[in-house]
Amino acid sequence: MLSEEAGFHILRKLEAQPRITQRQLAQDLGISLGKVNYCLQALIEKGMIKARNFSNNPNKKGYLYVLTPTGLESKAAITRRFLQRKMNEYEALRHEIEALQQDIAASELGEVK
Repeated sequence: MLSEEAGFHILRKLEAQPRITQRQLAQDLGISLGKVNYCLQALIEKGMIKARNFSNNPNKKGYLYVLTPTGLESKAAITRRFLQRKMNEYEALRHEIEALQQDIAASELGEVK
């Protein structure tokens, strides 16, 4: 099953670099080549991207990954959800940091006595 976060990062990268290789995509995202291949196949099956052959030279073939209109719409929706989730995480982390800073301040005041 394709996770929404993996799909988000792959769609975002493909939109920016449609000629990226699977190997480079795996390296950039810090995931295995097998997972990249699996995710790309899932995105193709869902109609979110199309893969087209192109040749850099006569001996080597590559793919051009194009986001479909469905892929662009999905990426926008996923981006909104991803942003909201990250903002919630940020707020929770900010509150935790504030609480830790208060704990440190309180313990330092206690040591002064």
